[in-house]
Amino acid sequence: MIEMSSDRIVVKQIIDDFRIESLDNPLWHGADCVHIEKYWSGEPAPPERYAEATLLWSETAFYVRFAAEQSEPLIISENPDLESKTFGLWDRDVCEIFISPDAKPPGNYFEFEIAPTGEWVDIAFFTDMAGNRKMDTNYASGMQTAARIEQNKIVVAMKVEWKAFGKKPEFGDVWRGNLFRCVGKNPDRGYLAWRSTRTETPNFHVPEAFGELEFSESMCDGFFPRFDL
Repeated sequence: MIEMSSDRIVVKQIIDDFRIESLDNPLWHGADCVHIEKYWSGEPAPPERYAEATLLWSETAFYVRFAAEQSEPLIISENPDLESKTFGLWDRDVCEIFISPDAKPPGNYFEFEIAPTGEWVDIAFFTDMAGNRKMDTNYASGMQTAARIEQNKIVVAMKVEWKAFGKKPEFGDVWRGNLFRCVGKNPDRGYLAWRSTRTETPNFHVPEAFGELEFSESMCDGFFPRFDL
């Protein structure tokens, strides 16, 4: 796999859609790999908290898969609800992507989260006329999720159709976004980010720190060896 630069992810296209439950689909392993190895502050995280993400797109949907080290006890719900969004998911172990269909630092973006249990939450954020950030908790993306807990590792994935964004990218389009992982509990809870937000306290809602997502016409062939953390 090719490691992405610190500010841009090349999102490869796939021709045929697949079920998100196919966590080991070869197409995942043909995508470029994004390493999530630093805390929100920019400080290095320990290797036992590292995560990797792969992103794909098709004519109908956007795909994201996280594979993460999990050597510490899981912080998860004992009674997960997979039928509706779970508010407060961000207080437990979770992987997240924030994404905006905008090539410039956005005022509007979408948040998607998935837990090792398969629980999920989706929220839309927008900036009002006064410049204040608002959130729409009634936003319904129709996101599909899958998750698996392995020995010392978790694998989670999500699929979101383009209608949830209000537009579909074309070849060469650049959107913006960031990838995150929350793991553990206080006082040692870890807030990891692909692009560090460098706020005084942990905060992922910093659109100015978003990196670029380039939708490539390069096809994902899937004939790459499986990567393991």
